[in-house]
Amino acid sequence: MATDKVVETVIVGNYVEMETEGKPKDMKSKLSKFFWHGGSAYDAWFSCASNQVAQVLLTLPYSFSQLGMLSGILFQLFYGLMGSWTAYLISILYVEYRTRKEREKVDFRNHVIQWFEVLDGLLGKHWRNVGLAFNCTFLLFGSVIQLIACASNIYYINDNLDKRTWTYIFGACCATTVFIPSFHNYRIWSFLGLVMTTYTAWYLTIASLLHGQVEGVKHSGPTKLVLYFTGATNILYTFGGHAVTVEIMHAMWKPQKFKAIYLLATLYVLTLTLPSAAAVYWAFGDMLLNHSNAFALLPRSPLRDMAVILMLIHQFITFGFACTPLYFVWEKAIGMHECKSLCKRAAARLPVVIPIWFLAIIFPFFGPINSTVGSLLVSFTVYIIPALAHIFTFKSATARENAVEQPPKFVGRWVGTYTINMFVVVWVLVVGFGFGGWASVTNFIHQIDTFGLFTKCYQCPPPPLPPSSHPLNATAAAAPPLHHPLNHTLHP
Repeated sequence: MATDKVVETVIVGNYVEMETEGKPKDMKSKLSKFFWHGGSAYDAWFSCASNQVAQVLLTLPYSFSQLGMLSGILFQLFYGLMGSWTAYLISILYVEYRTRKEREKVDFRNHVIQWFEVLDGLLGKHWRNVGLAFNCTFLLFGSVIQLIACASNIYYINDNLDKRTWTYIFGACCATTVFIPSFHNYRIWSFLGLVMTTYTAWYLTIASLLHGQVEGVKHSGPTKLVLYFTGATNILYTFGGHAVTVEIMHAMWKPQKFKAIYLLATLYVLTLTLPSAAAVYWAFGDMLLNHSNAFALLPRSPLRDMAVILMLIHQFITFGFACTPLYFVWEKAIGMHECKSLCKRAAARLPVVIPIWFLAIIFPFFGPINSTVGSLLVSFTVYIIPALAHIFTFKSATARENAVEQPPKFVGRWVGTYTINMFVVVWVLVVGFGFGGWASVTNFIHQIDTFGLFTKCYQCPPPPLPPSSHPLNATAAAAPPLHHPLNHTLHP
């Protein structure tokens, strides 16, 4: 017990010193601290919940049309629980790493700890390299998805510009996130982001119920394995938003309080994702197979426009969440991480945004890209690697005995923890990466074959036919549609 208290003092001591130096004295500084500097458990909860339920809220009804109602609900509950478990493992490994380093008198005063550094400190450079590769690639495509979502959503308010042009515009807007120093500074943004997604989720739910079922609605899913596993991996992606767990923990004044925060955030997220996805699927059924964005099927109204605008703002916030760890990695690579000039750091970060912008223009496949990223990247980044890292970190009896955090009794201590970890590894490797990878890549290739790379306006309705003054000109006047009218997903 005495040892635990000493360890806690070590963990919290340096961090409290780092965060409370130079307490604000005037009202302006106090207001700035209130809105700008967050490090409490509440801030972490808002960050986790806000980051987890971003644009994927709009694609979950599409996943329900692929999975069917029952499977859609069960997969959300299952992957929500599994995601909370692996987020817990990441938090345990972070505390273990930080405690060991601070016992060696390492000072993190001007340094943000990241997941690949945790792997390096606990398991060596090979684990670091693998973790860094998967984490950076996932966060890169996570940022790409937010940019694609911005263009997809704004099109439902203003279709005077095509989605590619909107991607150019929002790419420039999202580049301003280079001026946000770290996750400490997302306090007000995390709170507002969660308010925005809460409004959108309940708008989708209530609007769908009031709209009622469309005439002749069909709920035929699941009908084909490719569709089934594509939908399942989108849900795997939904609850795999804890690739930034370490950075969020590092922004906390008492990071050891994080253990249950992700689970509590997931429980709240489920109150948003389950009703909205179920209600939209109930109302529109198989029509969702042709529309990966739920906004596309709901009639335009001021309430829908408000939901679109709020989601746009939230996607800007989530872009920052996904991109900030990439900024840190880049800063460390070029030796700018400990620079105290915000303008210099912002300028140094700009090259990170350019490939994200470019990839969003190449692959504008809103919906299918989520499943592909989920199966190929999320499966390893936030499920398989954390579970294996926990197993290998505590494989020796000495490591288990000296662990800063012992596994809880209700999971069966070390035996139960190892059993759960192995189940996570096998399940995600076979179902998520194996079947999910096959299905999502097949569907993604179908998008490329149907719409092509660099498509100007993915899933946009064909332009109106020009008027014809003579019946003989009717055939010639009927210009080909902007996109092939085939279903954007694989037909059953």
